[in-house]
Amino acid sequence: MKKNNQSFQYRGLLRAVIFDLAGTVVDYGSCAPAAAFVEVFKTFDVEITTDNAREPMGRAKRDHIAEILKMPSVARAWRSTHGAVPDESHIEQIYERFLPIQSDCLKHNSRLIPGTAETVAACRTRSLKIGASTGYDRELMQIVEPLVRSQGFEPDCMLCADDVEVGRPAPWMCLENARRMGVHPMSAIVKVDDTPVGIEAGRNAGMWSVGISRSGNLVGLSAEDVQSIEPTDLKRRVEAAEETLFAAGAHCVIDTIAELPEVLDDFQSRLVAGEGP
Repeated sequence: MKKNNQSFQYRGLLRAVIFDLAGTVVDYGSCAPAAAFVEVFKTFDVEITTDNAREPMGRAKRDHIAEILKMPSVARAWRSTHGAVPDESHIEQIYERFLPIQSDCLKHNSRLIPGTAETVAACRTRSLKIGASTGYDRELMQIVEPLVRSQGFEPDCMLCADDVEVGRPAPWMCLENARRMGVHPMSAIVKVDDTPVGIEAGRNAGMWSVGISRSGNLVGLSAEDVQSIEPTDLKRRVEAAEETLFAAGAHCVIDTIAELPEVLDDFQSRLVAGEGP
């Protein structure tokens, strides 16, 4: 048997960037989904904290609800209120009630994060394809997509959680984005996300992965709140977010999407030098 011991390493140009939406491209602080989860549990007479709501962020919304119900404090509160251990039927009931609440929140929380238009333009100048992936399903994206497109964010491919069988941290949305955009290898693609599961999805797909801290879910502050919070508290929150994103596998972490072009230059240099993600 003859073996080829040479390893292949792509040394060409970057070809695409795949962006998450809430907290990365739109909705500074990822406020819309967090508020909707807190509100929907209230309608079932179960109180959850904003931290509870944010912890599973990045997952498909039905999966997100299931993860919240697994939290010991939430499971106890549900059992105390409803006299039963939460199960699949309860997940479905919460999800059905969640959709209209989330829809209303999205209408008021879909502004592009500052720097998005300039960064996308810089990507286009580099001849990069633009993909997008989200934990929102198609029903919710019917609200989000026209709002972001009207502000100038027009990706070549935009995938939702229900476009694949298994959501993040599985790599399928990343891989399907690449397939539909006709770009490969995966080492020529950059994933940008503000959640650990989004970073994990990028790494699982063999991509460069960039974490977003300040504008993302882990810091969890609107643009207005970022301006008013004590600087030392903001610094603490950002550093904690960076630590979490690096632990998930991020190659680098930036405050907001506005800083991405410099990162792309670094990744390009590393590819040419024979380094991969």
